[in-house]
Amino acid sequence: MRVSSRVFRSTLGSALAFALVAPAFAQERAPESLLPPAVTPQTSTPAAGGTATVVPLPVAPGGSASQPVVQPLTLPPMPQYPEVMQWSADSAGKLLTVIEGIGAEGLDPADYQPEALRAAIAAGAGAALDEQASRMFTWLVQDLRDGRTPMDSRRQWFVVDPDPDLLPTGQIMEQALASGDVAAALQGLNPTHPDYAALKEELGATPRASTSRRNLIRANMDRWRWLARDLGNQYLLTNVPEFQLRMTVNNRIIRSYRTIVGKPGRTATPQLAETVEGVIFNPTWTVPQSIVKGEGLGNRVLGNPGWARANGYKGTRAENGFVTVVQQPGPGNSLGMMKLDMPNPHAIFLHDTPNRNLFDNQNRALSHGCIRTERALELAMTIAILGQGASKEEAVEIARSGEYTRVPVSRQMPVYITYFTMARDIDGELRTFDDIYGRDAPVLAALKAPRVEQRQRVTDEELIVIEDDLQTT
Repeated sequence: MRVSSRVFRSTLGSALAFALVAPAFAQERAPESLLPPAVTPQTSTPAAGGTATVVPLPVAPGGSASQPVVQPLTLPPMPQYPEVMQWSADSAGKLLTVIEGIGAEGLDPADYQPEALRAAIAAGAGAALDEQASRMFTWLVQDLRDGRTPMDSRRQWFVVDPDPDLLPTGQIMEQALASGDVAAALQGLNPTHPDYAALKEELGATPRASTSRRNLIRANMDRWRWLARDLGNQYLLTNVPEFQLRMTVNNRIIRSYRTIVGKPGRTATPQLAETVEGVIFNPTWTVPQSIVKGEGLGNRVLGNPGWARANGYKGTRAENGFVTVVQQPGPGNSLGMMKLDMPNPHAIFLHDTPNRNLFDNQNRALSHGCIRTERALELAMTIAILGQGASKEEAVEIARSGEYTRVPVSRQMPVYITYFTMARDIDGELRTFDDIYGRDAPVLAALKAPRVEQRQRVTDEELIVIEDDLQTT
């Protein structure tokens, strides 16, 4: 049977043509790449038979890193800095000025004890000033670099922020005192993503009487600080409440894709920062036991080979009676025609779906946690080519083969699964999005509560392994 293909086209300076394989794998062209050459990251030397670990290079305040953020982070031992450094009255006065104006960054000046610092400055240089100024500078660094919200108020937040290792507090304080420019040292900690600047501008334009809106802006500014200060020069970013995925180069969106995300509750999509290590074309789907056993699919597959074959299922029964069912590649496969291989303990990944009509729904919180992506094969082929895993011709051939094929990529691409209820949309307009998982309330409460001094870097919240029942939607 001959099946037509649909070709999606866009322009970015010059024509950029993408082609999408139709359900029966009719594909004639692979996507052209207009992405810039990747910056070569610093790597550790692998042991025999091992692989190198990508390590982002440290960044001076005000600088910009363009290396991908890869977890877990491996860094050489950091120098030791004293917690208390020597402050002149002049430098402490500059610090006080920063504190008094810190509301522009969505933080509360009262958190940083301006009156106590003012009194220490009036008393003159000495141990008391050194201690007070050093402590308040440290608090500012922590909140600007890592976020004001403690980890227990970040629901299902599993991103490990590399910035405390890349930008240690002592290093920032030492540079501030050496240069005399305290404000610039702290300003250099702000997220480089333009959405942060857009939120900051909106905060400045929002009347103080609009308390609820200002608090929502502040909460989403803080969410940017939970991530790495610089996300890299090319990456995938999906904002769960927006139901959109972006392919981004130098903070500019070059392609966007509608998504389907997890239903509220235990199947809500968690927030992650992971890395695409490969692209799987024509994937198989190992059916969860909740369906194999709980819904009787295993017995049906084993008892009705003709039906099983027509629906792409293969079943096996082990000696102990355990039944495994695997859906084979094909137009009706529940994973569609591709999935991105991004290993993580949550079993979350981006994949295709045969139920593409669901992308027309306004509310697309429908899955069991994984992220289903429209025009998924276009995305898969683009990443395979950009990642130097396959040429255009090879990607086309693999996609058309109908056979399970994993294409590893040597230029890995970070994936950020985020949750912003106020952000710029894919058209660049600042918008609010429904808080589909109810994750705003704990952040807003934390910003209102007294500042927490001792904070975790890693959440101890329950890790929910997703068992994606792909047949439910």
